[in-house]
Amino acid sequence: MKKSHILGIIVIALAIGAIISTVADAATYADFSVAIQNPGKQFQVVGELNKEKDIIYSPKENANEFSFHMVDKNGNEQKVIFNGAKPQDFERSEQVVITGSLEGENFLAEKILMKCPSKYQDGEAGELTEITADSNS
Repeated sequence: MKKSHILGIIVIALAIGAIISTVADAATYADFSVAIQNPGKQFQVVGELNKEKDIIYSPKENANEFSFHMVDKNGNEQKVIFNGAKPQDFERSEQVVITGSLEGENFLAEKILMKCPSKYQDGEAGELTEITADSNS
């Protein structure tokens, strides 16, 4: 075999390995009941903010901790802790997608994606805003 063939096979094997590891680490959509059954595993949970419970964010005490209660699409409620600042207009969001894992009694979110209400009256889709813990430092 030529050296170029061996090098090509190695590059292809590395590419396949990278693709497989990316797919294996990707978060999957689930609800809180699945996250509770699989603590530590990363999931994306779609739901709505429970506006009847407190949103806790005190920038003077800890500007990088924000917590709230969210209800998933199946009606399961969970306390969510995000290690970052509270997103602007968070209370106005129509839908929230969080990416993270269940740790103990709380869901620790690494990312928050919010669907904000539309600025338009004709029913256009609302704006999506993604917030990550790294972007709030």
